[in-house]
Amino acid sequence: MIQSENMRGAALMVAAMAGFALEDMALKAAMRTVPVGEALILFGLLGMCGFIVLARRRGQRVIHPAIRSKVMALRAVFEVMGRLGYTLAIALIPLSNASAILQATPLVVVGAAAIFFGEAVGWRRWLAVGIGFIGVLIILRPGVEGFNAASLWAVIGMLGFAGRDLTTRAAPPILSNFQLGIYGFAMLIPTGIVMLFVSGGAMMPATPELMMIVAAACVGVLAYWALTSAMRLGEISVVTPFRYTRLLFALILGALAFGERPDLAMMIGSVLIVGSGIYTLTHARRQPGVAPEGVDPRPKSGR
Repeated sequence: MIQSENMRGAALMVAAMAGFALEDMALKAAMRTVPVGEALILFGLLGMCGFIVLARRRGQRVIHPAIRSKVMALRAVFEVMGRLGYTLAIALIPLSNASAILQATPLVVVGAAAIFFGEAVGWRRWLAVGIGFIGVLIILRPGVEGFNAASLWAVIGMLGFAGRDLTTRAAPPILSNFQLGIYGFAMLIPTGIVMLFVSGGAMMPATPELMMIVAAACVGVLAYWALTSAMRLGEISVVTPFRYTRLLFALILGALAFGERPDLAMMIGSVLIVGSGIYTLTHARRQPGVAPEGVDPRPKSGR
């Protein structure tokens, strides 16, 4: 029975990662002509509406008094940091590179959970975290000819998502995953407005680009549902490592849609990040029902 649930949970997790990769591809394609700020506004509005529908179907309040807590305010800051950084990254650098850097998020969560939440992290996991960050540096290539400063947006996005995941752990338990999704996407709307105010350039999107953004939001919400179902169905230590299939999908979609060809440094860095991430999540499994170090049993709002 448990093995069957684990298999279904793993399949749902893979489906969720495929959905998120498709979401990234659609947004990147749309942002070839649509300003980033405008894309954030539309994507945030559509995603927020999707989560409102999901929340209302379960009888949950759209606006809950618990959102006024300091933790939720801090979570909103990290949400904006993560979404803005990663959106700019996929607009400016290859999709595969941005996705590879994003895979270091669990490593940051593990290290920060040890520092801020006092969770026990052995030296082997600290070593794995260090190796993962070496992988990030190999992809970034600071100080060498192949360095692309725009890649730092992916690092900012990764740090923002890690901060969001950590504050999610401290968020009021009364708030559901769907409610957290509403508030996360809602923050993209004022962020996009500020970006448009600073950079200008608002336009009426052409039908193909608008459909790309609509598709990104729809696929993103469905992927989130699959992620939530996967985390609730299977054992966390078994299901969570399948998050890394997102990089595989990003590599395939980046090659097919944008003609990307990852170089050797990117491939080596990706192997280090994914390998160290899987190790931190699967080494020394906890008792059944207990999450591995650095993993919140409550699914995150989208990534």
